Amino acid sequence: MKQLVLLSGKGGTGKTSVAAAFAHLARHGPSPLPIVLADADVDAANLELVLAPERIEEHPFVGGSVAIIDPALCEACGVCKTTCRFEAVVPGESYRIDPIACEGCAACLFVCPTQAIRMEPQLAGHWYRSQTRFGPLFHAALRPAQENSGKLVTLVKQQARLHALDGGFPALIVDGPPGIGCPVISAASGADLALIVAEPTVAGIHDMQRALQTTAHFRIPSLVCLNKWDVYPEGAQGIESWCQAQGIEVVGRIPFDQTITQAMVRGEPVTAHAPEAPASQALLELWKKVTTRLDAGKEP
Repeated sequence: MKQLVLLSGKGGTGKTSVAAAFAHLARHGPSPLPIVLADADVDAANLELVLAPERIEEHPFVGGSVAIIDPALCEACGVCKTTCRFEAVVPGESYRIDPIACEGCAACLFVCPTQAIRMEPQLAGHWYRSQTRFGPLFHAALRPAQENSGKLVTLVKQQARLHALDGGFPALIVDGPPGIGCPVISAASGADLALIVAEPTVAGIHDMQRALQTTAHFRIPSLVCLNKWDVYPEGAQGIESWCQAQGIEVVGRIPFDQTITQAMVRGEPVTAHAPEAPASQALLELWKKVTTRLDAGKEP
């Protein structure tokens, strides 16, 4: 079972539009390929907006813990307030913990002389197994103000991978989060191939380079595709020249095409909404090249 992860380094480059098109082409393209999908951008999961999934399973995700002070046991000695580095202890007749400020380090728990403090696990979000018209989708949603440390990303991807292995699916496509932090590392872990979706802007070029440095560090073979390349052809040429100098193949050029926006409004992949549109044709050629590299199983 091969794993393809879509990354970008920054948000808004079009990863999800590409992932949705790949999902459609895997089912209805020239060479059908049964796939499992995972939306690893748990902070702002939006692949479901295009694929209209039907939820099959819903599971809670418990993140970190926060401190709770029992007012019946608290003597208001102030030791916990002095110890807390995050100013999460609120003084009074009996002290209490501000759950927003608490980082769950448990330092207060260990210094409390009356054992008035306990750590309580917090519901951080939910993860889901859904069915789409193109295959199974694993995705998640964090609750407001909950941090994404990569744990939920790892959980979503693990569940998708296990489902793919148990069901005999030959491929797993992961719509990765933006940036280069823990969630991205979790999404890219174990991938056979990374496709970096870049846009020809100053921020796009810079963050594409950071994403490629991240995949290179973890020895993940990587390809690049340019989205909306014709908006700034000089910038696109600069990306291609830099990639060529680094030995990285640019496997696709997707033009600016308002059909993509129309497809998103209708909740469809652009390749399903308008197969003959310029963007759809470019995505079809991109899909062919990516699957060829994925089948090869070696660094391009």
